[in-house]
Amino acid sequence: MAKEIDRIRARSALETIRESPLIAAIALLPVLVVLGVVWWLTNWFVALVLLIVFGVVVVVRGRIIS
Repeated sequence: MAKEIDRIRARSALETIRESPLIAAIALLPVLVVLGVVWWLTNWFVALVLLIVFGVVVVVRGRIIS
């Protein structure tokens, strides 16, 4: 049952992005701004590491909540 709910939520999210990509852009804008500022203040490697850390946190946090 939980897998069906996840599939339904994933499809709903993809349909929302297809209908209005502006919503996805607005949701990603803070992350892009933070990465841009980190890149500007340090270098691209630190920004890349920070992006990877953000990705790991999102994946782990999603698994813990589910």
